[in-house]
Amino acid sequence: MNSTHFPVYIMILLLACAILIPFKKKTTGKGFMITMLSVLGVSLSMAIVELIIVYNRSSPHSYTFGSYERGIGIEFLVDEFSALLTVIVLIISILIVLYSFRDLPHEIEPARIPNYYTLLFLGLFAMIGIIFTNDIFNLYVFVEILSIVAIAIISIKNDKATLMASMKYLIMGSIGSVSVLMGFAFIYMVTGHLNVTLIFEQINLVWEQYPLNILLAMGFILTGFGIKVAIFPLHNWLPDAYSSAPSPSSAFLSGLIVKAYVFSVVKIIYRVIGNDVLQNIGVTNYIMIFGVLSMIMGSVFALTQTDLKRRLAYSSVAQIGYIFLGLGLATELGMSSAFFHIVSHAFMKTALFLSAGSIIYLTGKRNVKDLNGIGYDIPITMSVFMIGMLGMIGIPGTSGFMSKWYLGVAVIDAGHIELLIVILLSSFLNALYYFPIVVSAFLREKIESAPISDTKGIPLTMKLSMALLGFGIIIIGLFPNLIMNVIEQAIPTFVGQ
Repeated sequence: MNSTHFPVYIMILLLACAILIPFKKKTTGKGFMITMLSVLGVSLSMAIVELIIVYNRSSPHSYTFGSYERGIGIEFLVDEFSALLTVIVLIISILIVLYSFRDLPHEIEPARIPNYYTLLFLGLFAMIGIIFTNDIFNLYVFVEILSIVAIAIISIKNDKATLMASMKYLIMGSIGSVSVLMGFAFIYMVTGHLNVTLIFEQINLVWEQYPLNILLAMGFILTGFGIKVAIFPLHNWLPDAYSSAPSPSSAFLSGLIVKAYVFSVVKIIYRVIGNDVLQNIGVTNYIMIFGVLSMIMGSVFALTQTDLKRRLAYSSVAQIGYIFLGLGLATELGMSSAFFHIVSHAFMKTALFLSAGSIIYLTGKRNVKDLNGIGYDIPITMSVFMIGMLGMIGIPGTSGFMSKWYLGVAVIDAGHIELLIVILLSSFLNALYYFPIVVSAFLREKIESAPISDTKGIPLTMKLSMALLGFGIIIIGLFPNLIMNVIEQAIPTFVGQ
């Protein structure tokens, strides 16, 4: 098999699976799960090969459809981080599918389960399209597909809360989509191109003639994607969506879908406009400011939540702030820390939402005040939750600690020592709303005496998914260079343009 075509093969395989699932007669047996995992496994194998090839070659892999030149045909551009992010997306997707196989029947109607997996594979198709594409029109198309998928996997539970949450997301997401499209229109107006590489070349020649157009374009684009990634204060749709959706959907949204939108922002900032132009028009400062606001306000709102999943949802707002802070620094170290946190947060937040889902699966409890004493009854679930929690706070030995370490080094290197205080304050706030959950689970007396046990009550596939995510958080925390070496090699293709 020709590895040159692997990016396309991955997308075709995922899209074919999404199309064929509705035609499969039996979608509840082990054979169906094995089929889905096999498709994801084959896709993951191709993505790993692509990562190895691109990393060893030390240059992006450009793939043009139909051998047309860029600007005429569609182009995929796979750099080291794009390949790495694809691998991470597929690994976490495998774990979510493994978890969802036994969890979904408890959360949605059995007749809707095939629809859920159709949406999941369609979402993966769109996400990887966002990661690979080097064309802003196709980027917009993939973003819209992913937005529709996100709305659908929230509302698939089909109760009042999820329908209201998905409607709110639909309204705000539509505003975001129109805003992004307006920004792309301004870019096309100035450059006459849709291909990212050609736009970058042209925009560096004409930006002094059209600074207002570019400033408006960035305003529209960052506002639109700000809604989709739920940066403060554009986050209003997120708490309802994450808390009411099925737990695998919450993990899929927070762990993966938002990361694809963040990577879209990265492409626009550094590959379409370019670092020099952005700093000249002052956009990076605003990105940094909104990142700081999200870090603090997301944590403040999380402190007030008693519902477990809503607390995790507001935590996601804060964690997106870390990524935007790194991007706003507009330095290689800042970019590296942002990229590392994209990977780290994908593991941590997926682990937390799946652990929360297991608590709800076994006990039916969502209020953090009702979790007293359950830690010893469900040690596997609460241990994974604790690993994810420690990562979010930034305790050494976890991937979250390394994220904050790299970000701290980046802000000091950029001469923003005051931002180090913000990072420490945000970590302290994280501890304030995460530690009480674990303290209640392990150190307080049970409210009820009825015995429960995740050893017997939680299915093996769910426990395995959570355990592997917890293991991933620790491995990345102990051996961060596994990820950082790839990121550092990729950074020049962004900041170095």
